[in-house]
Amino acid sequence: MPHTLRRLLAGACLVAAPLVYVAGLVVDPALRAGDAADGAYGRHPGQVSVSAALLHWSWVLLVPGILGMIHLVRRRAVLFGHIAGAVALLGVVNFSSLMLGDFFYARLEADLGTAEGDRLADASLGAGGAVWGFQVPGFLGLLGVLLLGLALAYDRQVPWWAPPAMVAGMLAAPVYPIGMVVGSLLYLAGAGVIGVRMLRMSDADWAQAPAPSGNVAATV
Repeated sequence: MPHTLRRLLAGACLVAAPLVYVAGLVVDPALRAGDAADGAYGRHPGQVSVSAALLHWSWVLLVPGILGMIHLVRRRAVLFGHIAGAVALLGVVNFSSLMLGDFFYARLEADLGTAEGDRLADASLGAGGAVWGFQVPGFLGLLGVLLLGLALAYDRQVPWWAPPAMVAGMLAAPVYPIGMVVGSLLYLAGAGVIGVRMLRMSDADWAQAPAPSGNVAATV
């Protein structure tokens, strides 16, 4: 894939991912319901479908962005950054798959009622395989995103505040309403500044970065 296309894809996805994530949260009927959240999925299965699809794609969009971040770690903490990037990729893929759970909750609540539907969904998604196979790797992936971003900051590619803002925003945005506002702004700012820097790079900067010794670092 040409350097221009890879750079634009990675940068654009980092800008788009938080926008799609926030849109998915806004559509989620349980978050908006507040104290009346019980049974909200069963009452609004259509909104749940849209919300879950948007949240799924918000994690998918992070994949090209993370690959772009890994690509730019070339002068300092290279091994650390690549390991963190691998963990981040595995994590966001697992979080993407977890969005299927929303469809199950919505259908079970609608067909069996809130109490029985939630009981069956909790029994299924709360099983050890689901927790250790999807949820734990997902949260480890967020740690990977943070560490990868810090490796980029150490490599002087992005500001130090951007990676913590990005991950803090992901975690805080589902807390309605204040957390959603603050978290959304943090995620948009953190991921956005990294994505915009990629978009504004020249193809030469994207392809190769000068090593501290004055030599040219190898292209990934």
